[in-house]
Amino acid sequence: MDKPSIKGRGAAGNPQGRFEILAREREQQPDEAAQRPRTTVTLHRSRSIISRNQSPDVGFNRSINPYQGCEHGCIYCYARPSHAYYGLSPGLEFETRLLAKHNAAGLLRKELARPAYRCEVIALGVNTDAYQPVERERKLTRSLLEVLWEHRHPVSLITKSALIERDIDLLASMAREGLTRVFFSINCLDGEIARRLEPRAAAPYRRIEAMRRLTGAGIPCGVMVAPVIPFLTDKDIEPVLGAAKAAGAVAAGYVLLRLPHEVKGLFKDWLARHYPLRAEHVMARLRDMRAGRENDPNFGSRMSGEGEYAQLIARRFEVAAGKLGLEEREDSALDTSKFRVPEKDLQGSLFEA
Repeated sequence: MDKPSIKGRGAAGNPQGRFEILAREREQQPDEAAQRPRTTVTLHRSRSIISRNQSPDVGFNRSINPYQGCEHGCIYCYARPSHAYYGLSPGLEFETRLLAKHNAAGLLRKELARPAYRCEVIALGVNTDAYQPVERERKLTRSLLEVLWEHRHPVSLITKSALIERDIDLLASMAREGLTRVFFSINCLDGEIARRLEPRAAAPYRRIEAMRRLTGAGIPCGVMVAPVIPFLTDKDIEPVLGAAKAAGAVAAGYVLLRLPHEVKGLFKDWLARHYPLRAEHVMARLRDMRAGRENDPNFGSRMSGEGEYAQLIARRFEVAAGKLGLEEREDSALDTSKFRVPEKDLQGSLFEA
C-alpha cells in the first residue's frame, strides 16, 4: 500500500497493464492524491456490437456492452483487466477513461438484419454497467433497448444503478411480451462497506427501491448476490435475499469473489487501505476456496469455489433462496419466437457504421 485512497474512486493508482512493454511512472504532486480525477469519455467507433462466448458456467452466450470501462469503480470488477487491451490501466483509468460505443444502435440493427442471424437472448451490460453515470447523457443503452423492442428481441439486464428506472416504459412493454428480465447486483446491505467497494454505484437500499419500482410495473426482477467476499459481505447473503424478495424479486443467484489478472493486486491493495485488520483473513479464506491459489480460472469452480467454506456458502444460499421461493437465474425462459427481422434499408446502410 503506497497510495492513499481517492474519494469516490475504487483504485488508488494505475498499475501497469499486463500487455504493456514499457513501464510508465508519473511524478506525483504533493496535493495530487487529494484531488478528484476527472472522468473523460472518448467516442469509440466499434466494428461489431454483439459479443459471443462459449463459457459453460455463464448463463448466456451473447452480450452487448455499450461502454468500455466503468465509473462505478467497483474494486473487485472482473472486467478491469479488459482495459489493458486498449493500452490503459485496469486501475484508476478503468474508472476515469471510458469509451462510449456511439454507433452501437446502428450496429445492432445491422447485425439483427443479417440473413444468418438467429435470435437468442442478449445480455446487456454484463461486463461494464450499461447504466453507469455516463448513460444519463449518452443514452446508448436506451437506444439499444429501442432497437431490441422494435424488433421484439429478448434481452436480460444486470445493473447496480437506479438509472434503469428511466427506461421502465420500454422494459414494461417488453415484459408484457415475455422479452425481458432485470437483475440487480447487490452483495451487501451495509452502506459503509458498499460505499468503499462500489464508490459510484447506487447505494444498496436505492437498488432495492429500484427493484420495487420495476416489479411494480410488471417487470420480472432478480438479485445477484455478487461477489460474495469472506469476512466482509458473506454475512449479508440472507438479508440481501430477504430484502430482494420483499421488493418483488422472483429469482436469485450468487458468485464468489474472483481475482483475475490485475484485479488481484488492486483488491489486495484496497483491503490493506480500508480493512487492514481483516486483509490476511480475507485472503487466507479465499485461498482455502481456491485450492491454495488466489484465483481459480477453471470453469465451474471459478464461480463458486471449492472446499468446506465454499460448500457452506452454497448451502446457505440454497436454503435461504428455497425458503423465499426464489428460482435460479434462467434467461432462456424469455421468448425468442416474436423476433422481427429488420427490413433492409439499402440507402440508410450507406451511412451506418
